[in-house]
Amino acid sequence: MRMGLKIKDALKIFPELQKYIKNGKLDFSNREARILYNKAVVKAVFGIEIEYHPKGLITPPISRYIFLKTFLRGGEKVLEIGTGHSALMAIIAAKLFNCEVWATEISEEFFEYAKRNIERNKVQVKLIKSRGEIIKGLIPEGETFDVIFSAPPYYEKPTKGVLTAIEAVGGGKYGEEFSLRLLKESMDYLTPGGKVSLFLPDKAPLLNVVTEEGEKMGYKVRDIKFKAGTRIRHSLIFTI
Repeated sequence: MRMGLKIKDALKIFPELQKYIKNGKLDFSNREARILYNKAVVKAVFGIEIEYHPKGLITPPISRYIFLKTFLRGGEKVLEIGTGHSALMAIIAAKLFNCEVWATEISEEFFEYAKRNIERNKVQVKLIKSRGEIIKGLIPEGETFDVIFSAPPYYEKPTKGVLTAIEAVGGGKYGEEFSLRLLKESMDYLTPGGKVSLFLPDKAPLLNVVTEEGEKMGYKVRDIKFKAGTRIRHSLIFTI
């Protein structure tokens, strides 16, 4: 699979990107430019059509695919916690990895966008609206999954307009609170040998506390570090 997309090829898909090109380079500081370019990447590389919420996080599609590739082999029953407005990882898991996908979302607006994106791409994803629950009280007892995964919020306090509070604030000293609650609740919903996978930034204090607390819960932890563009990301994989 070809990873990434040259600007000239993105222009063929969305000619309106031309107005965001300066000195031969795309102005990625412009939100509309990032949206159009990412839509072009998703369409050209994955054959997926995505509508982005005007205020939601615009995530690099390739980094999400690489993350999924670190733990999916194909055909698993999976649960994504917080699929976001794009529902991109849920759609990729269903379309490219042939998984049985369940996904949750707490924001009403993001939920509606996710629903439309799922329908637009004609994939089977069981989308569930959260009211603040992570897993317990939301996913029926007795349901189990081969993998539970998430790109959890990881800031300890609100950011300066970069993300919405729901997308950003994980709570705790290092932004770890949401991730640890997810790990704890996951234990009752995993198949034997099942795993939890978290997409996290290259923040050592956060990674260390999530790893240490996960091990205390009884998980074996594997950290797969990868680079997407200029940024380093981590796939923390917790196995029972």
